[in-house]
Amino acid sequence: MTTVLRRAAQHRPMLLFVAAMAVLAVVSAIGVLADPRLVTGAPIWLKPLKFAMSFVLYGTTLAWMLSLLPRRSRIAEWAVTVIVAMAVIEMVIIVAQVIRGTASHFNDTTPLNAALFGAMGAAIMVLFAAHLVVGIVVLIRRIADRVAATAVGWGLGLSLLGMLVAVPMTLPTQDPGIEGISGAHSVGVADGGAGLPLVGWSTTGGDLRIGHFVGLHALQVLPILAILLARFLGTRLDDRTRARLLVVAGAAYGVLTVLLTWQALRGQPLLRPDALTLAAAGALVVATAIATRLVLARRRRPELELVA
Repeated sequence: MTTVLRRAAQHRPMLLFVAAMAVLAVVSAIGVLADPRLVTGAPIWLKPLKFAMSFVLYGTTLAWMLSLLPRRSRIAEWAVTVIVAMAVIEMVIIVAQVIRGTASHFNDTTPLNAALFGAMGAAIMVLFAAHLVVGIVVLIRRIADRVAATAVGWGLGLSLLGMLVAVPMTLPTQDPGIEGISGAHSVGVADGGAGLPLVGWSTTGGDLRIGHFVGLHALQVLPILAILLARFLGTRLDDRTRARLLVVAGAAYGVLTVLLTWQALRGQPLLRPDALTLAAAGALVVATAIATRLVLARRRRPELELVA
């Protein structure tokens, strides 16, 4: 564990960025409470708060994943440095727009606002490509721990899916018809309406941020699931079985991400699904349960594997 932590600490740009985002999260939380300004119906500091918290999780997880590689990878480390640079651009623009008292996303109201939003879009595209490079390196280098490798591989892949399902927010179909606004989070209703606490997801229409959020955080969910499997079932299930369970969980998680995005695109609030959405969710639960049962039916106890 000490070696893992020491290697995780080797990527200083990422760790400095994580520390900066932790500070920004605190500042933004204070801003949410102290600054009465609103943008699209939400506290103006809520967006930097959510982004800062997300980047703290993302950066910490990515640094840990690099530490699991059998040996250091300069390509992966350079890719992570690029990720840090693009994330800094994203956050600087978001905070700058907060200070200016205007929206950072979908804002084409002036040439400057349009240029800043365009720069954010370009930065995210580069970040996506760098994230993909990290994923490829992880697959090529083959982490020795089979269970950890499965969790990391699926986590990186599904977080890419989480980035992709945000694309519909900027498509012409999301043009709200308001001059100077080029996209929207919500479907079927205007951005800034009634929403769930903290996250702000629409409670009156579809919200594309839900699938985006769920997909992105596969990066943490899958490794945490691997840790829980080792903690509570490590003596009962061999590594191969736990890795197969993670494959089932990863596949189900990916389908869930798509399902949530599909629900949002049909203008449905998360907590008010129609019969078709419920049927799809039920089919996912049943398929996941069957796949889990099949994996467990083929399991071998660790002690038996050692004897064999």
